[in-house]
Amino acid sequence: MLTDKQMNTFRKRLLEEKAELEKRLKGNDQLGMNKGHLHESIGELSSYDNHPADEGTELFERGKDLALNEHEGNYMKNIEKALQAIEQGTYGICEVCGKEIPFERIQALPTTTYCKEHSPDQVTSTERPIEEEVLMPPYGKFDFDDSNDEGMSFDAEDSWQEVASWGTSETPSDFFEPKTDYNDVNIESEENVGYVEDFENFVGVDMYGKNITVYPNKQHEKYEDALDKEGIMTMFGDLPPYEKDPYVENED
Repeated sequence: MLTDKQMNTFRKRLLEEKAELEKRLKGNDQLGMNKGHLHESIGELSSYDNHPADEGTELFERGKDLALNEHEGNYMKNIEKALQAIEQGTYGICEVCGKEIPFERIQALPTTTYCKEHSPDQVTSTERPIEEEVLMPPYGKFDFDDSNDEGMSFDAEDSWQEVASWGTSETPSDFFEPKTDYNDVNIESEENVGYVEDFENFVGVDMYGKNITVYPNKQHEKYEDALDKEGIMTMFGDLPPYEKDPYVENED
């Protein structure tokens, strides 16, 4: 419990802070909040002949003044509330739980009437200005490459790839490593479309998962060439005679 001497010390300190705040608000003309419109605070009659950059600066300054004025107003309310608590003899007692507020907390924040656990300033907002979305990574919150949800497999990146496949303003020479074809200039142009593994583009089975069949195509040729360079046998095993792939030599 605070002693009478401590109570008087805090009352004096609060009154000094209140007088200082009132002097500051009077000196800066209430941060221009006594003006009816932004133009009045900057001495302009109209925005018609102003440069957009100047308007942006003035709007930012006005927004800053609004925030500072709100902060000062809340500070004044807290001072008056603490002074009222001193007059009622409840200063130093949390108005929520009724427990004694630690002296160190009151010393650091004499305007408080709450203990640390019940302070109303417990939540820090995570909301950010919408303009900051331009700073997000490409495709931002609509990039589902790492999602396990099958219903979200087609994301914003895939949408752009689909559009870009019909042509963009970029040319093969615009890239750090020049492309050889206009079909390769869109992002991840080599990405498989409609299938995941390379062999899925030329290997098929029946409705029961049997009768493996290889359908020769350019993708198959590239796949077999890659296997030959690595000295690896095809992963599909031995095929029935009538389904032998003419592009695979010495498959057995």
